[in-house]
Amino acid sequence: MSRSLNDKQPKTQPSAPSSENPWIETLKTVATAAVLAFGIRTFVAEARYIPSGSMLPTLEINDRLIVEKISFRFRDPQRGDIVVFSPTETLRQQNFQDAFIKRVIGLPGEEVEVKGGVVFINDRPLRENYIQEEPDYSFGPVIVPENEYLVLGDNRNNSFDSHFWGFVPRENLIGRAAVRFWPFNRLGNLEAPAYWTPISLKLQP
Repeated sequence: MSRSLNDKQPKTQPSAPSSENPWIETLKTVATAAVLAFGIRTFVAEARYIPSGSMLPTLEINDRLIVEKISFRFRDPQRGDIVVFSPTETLRQQNFQDAFIKRVIGLPGEEVEVKGGVVFINDRPLRENYIQEEPDYSFGPVIVPENEYLVLGDNRNNSFDSHFWGFVPRENLIGRAAVRFWPFNRLGNLEAPAYWTPISLKLQP
């Protein structure tokens, strides 16, 4: 008569039941995951979505972005960076609470002026190939204070930005918009334009 395979295995003592309540184990796992998620969101990166058209055509309404929070720990914001920042004191006084997203235009110590549909940095025009349309307003000249930045939306004539309410202190910067991950057909990096440097008037096309 055949034997079952189990008959050939050595006898083992039944394992002692775990002293840990399975609910406690689950709570520990959830708590660990929550702490990790909080740490990543606070110190590394977070997802954001675009609620308005102020950054058209670069960013469209409902675009989803990854905002990384590491770069500005090691380098200063650069002209052309798309940054997310918490409301300044002036904006908080106007009851704004949600974060803003704009492009860095003026760096600390620079003179910025908008006239004739062109942005000037230290009296030199900037060539901007990505804006929705030329600005139809005049602004400045102003000097950007130390540790502060002048930011504008790419949709220049439909953006509530520095030409309305002033400068952004560095301490208000949350991070840099690094990647658009939605929609998939426009997936890609959001690096500062390589051509983003002041040019002389004689180089204007």
